[in-house]
Amino acid sequence: TWWIMTLQPLTPVNCASLLQPGCSLLQLDGEILLFGQKGWPKRLCPTGIFGVRFKNGEMKLRAISFSNDSSYLPPLRCPAVCRLDPYDGLPETYLIHGGRTPNNEISSCLYLLTMDSRGCNRKLVLKCKEKELVGEVPGARYGHAMSIVQSRGKTACVMFGGRSYIPTGERTTERWNSVVDCPPQVFLFDLEFGCSSAHTLPELSDGQSFHVALAREDCVYFIGGHSITSDSRPPRLFRLRVELLQGSPLLSCETLDSGLSISSAIITRTGPSHRYIVLGGYQSDSQKRMECSTILLDEKGIHIDHLEPPRWTPDIIHSRTWFGGSAGDGCILLAVPTEGRPSQPDVHYFYHVSFQQEKEYSEEERTQACSQESTDYENSTPLEDSEELYFGREPHELENSSDDEGDTYNEEDEEDESQTGYWTKCCLGCQVNPNTWEPYYSTELHRPAMIFCSKGEGGHWVHAQCMELSETLLVKLSQGSKKYFCLDHGGLPYQEMTPPRQVIPVRRTPMKVKDRNGAFMFKMSPSKKSFFKRLFD
Repeated sequence: TWWIMTLQPLTPVNCASLLQPGCSLLQLDGEILLFGQKGWPKRLCPTGIFGVRFKNGEMKLRAISFSNDSSYLPPLRCPAVCRLDPYDGLPETYLIHGGRTPNNEISSCLYLLTMDSRGCNRKLVLKCKEKELVGEVPGARYGHAMSIVQSRGKTACVMFGGRSYIPTGERTTERWNSVVDCPPQVFLFDLEFGCSSAHTLPELSDGQSFHVALAREDCVYFIGGHSITSDSRPPRLFRLRVELLQGSPLLSCETLDSGLSISSAIITRTGPSHRYIVLGGYQSDSQKRMECSTILLDEKGIHIDHLEPPRWTPDIIHSRTWFGGSAGDGCILLAVPTEGRPSQPDVHYFYHVSFQQEKEYSEEERTQACSQESTDYENSTPLEDSEELYFGREPHELENSSDDEGDTYNEEDEEDESQTGYWTKCCLGCQVNPNTWEPYYSTELHRPAMIFCSKGEGGHWVHAQCMELSETLLVKLSQGSKKYFCLDHGGLPYQEMTPPRQVIPVRRTPMKVKDRNGAFMFKMSPSKKSFFKRLFD
C-alpha cells in the first residue's frame, strides 16, 4: 500500500514549555490528551493533563479536570502506557505504570484512567484510580512497555523491560542516581483482582528499555530497545505467546529475524486493523533513525516493510534529539529542540505528521499533500475539538463559532507564586521563604501546607507552620467543618482546642520505720529554736 505523508509546522500558542521528552499522548473518547507535563502542575491545570487541539496550523492546550473521587496522578515521564478497549461492560481505559516524577523519583504505581462524564458543553471529565497489585509485583521503573493480551476469553496485561536505580545497598555517592536495566522478567497480571506473577524465559536473557511492544490477541512482539549493559541497540525481535489457562498461565517466547535497531520510536495506528507506522527513534546515541517503517500483525505473524519518509526540514535533520507521540490514527506530533537559538522564543519546533493511503487522493490533492509548504489541513485526519459541538446550536452557528479562547490554556495567565498563592506573607511574623523553605509536615511535598482563616467576609489563607499547628491538629482541622481563626484573629476555635492536660497527683506512701513504738519527739530549748529559725530564714 502506498502512503502519502504530510509534514506541517505547528505554532504552539502559549504552551510550548509544557511539552518535554518522555511525555505521552493519549486518545480517550475521541480527544487527544497530553500527559506528563514539564514540572509540577500549576493552578490553571492542577491535574497536569491537557486536551490537545490542532487547528489552522496552531497547537493549543485546554485544561482537563478530574472527578472528585479520583486518585492523584503525578506527571510522569517515560511511563508504560497501554489502551484497553471496552469489554464486559468496562469503559475505555488507559493503564499507566511507573515513570519518573519531576523530582526524578521513579514510580511503581499502576493507575487506571477512564472518562467519568461529559458536561452539557461537552467538557471532558476524567477519573483516575490507583490499582493495587498483589503477588510478584513489578518494582519501580521507567522506559518499559505494557500490552493487553486476550486468550481463551480472558484478558490480562503483559509488562516487560525498563530501567531503575541501582539497589539501595549498592548505591554510593558517585553512583547514587545511576540506573541499570531491570531484570529480564515478564510480569503478567489480571485487571480484575490485580494478581501479578513474574516469569523468566531463556530467550529473554538481557534487559532492555525504550523498545516497541505491539500485541495482537495472545501474542506480543518486542522490537528493538536499548541495553545499558552493552550500550547497544541490537535489531532484536521477540514473539511472546501467552495462554491464559484455567490454572496458571503458560508463556513461551520465540526469537525472530528481521528486527529493527531502534529505541524511543513513535508508533501510530493507521486504522482498525493491526497496521502501524514506526517513525523517529534512535539508531545510536548520536544518530537519529530518519527512516519510517510499516508493521502489520496478522494470523501468520509480523511483517515489517520500509516506508519512504517525508521530506524532513533542516531543523529536523540537524537536531540531535526529537520526541513525540501518536495524535490519532495515522497522525504524529513531532517535536525537535531549537538548539539554543536566542531568536526563537519557544523551546521546541513542533510538526504534525499525517499518513494517509494514496488511493484516497486525486492527482491534484496528491500534489498538494506531498508539498511540505502546504498548509491545507482539511485533507488530513480531522482532530477538531469536540467541545465546539454544543447542544442546541445550529450547523451554521458551529461553522462561525469561536475557538473557545476562554478555555485555552495560556502560560501567561499563571500567577507568579513567588508573590501570591502559597508563598504570600500570611501574617506579620511569617517565616516562609520560597528560597529556603523545606517540608515541615509529612503531608507537604513541594508547597507549604496552608489553612483558611474565616475572619471577615472574604477570609484569608495562612501557613500552618506559622500558626504553630501540630500535624495531628492540622489533619483534624482539615477533615472537620468548623471554622478556624488564625493567631492574629483570636487563635483556634474553642471546639478544636486541645484540652488542658490533667496532672494526676502522685500518691506517696509514707515510709514506715521498723520497730517504731510511738511518735518521735525531739526536745529543743528555746535558744536552739531561735538559732535554727534565724539560720533557715
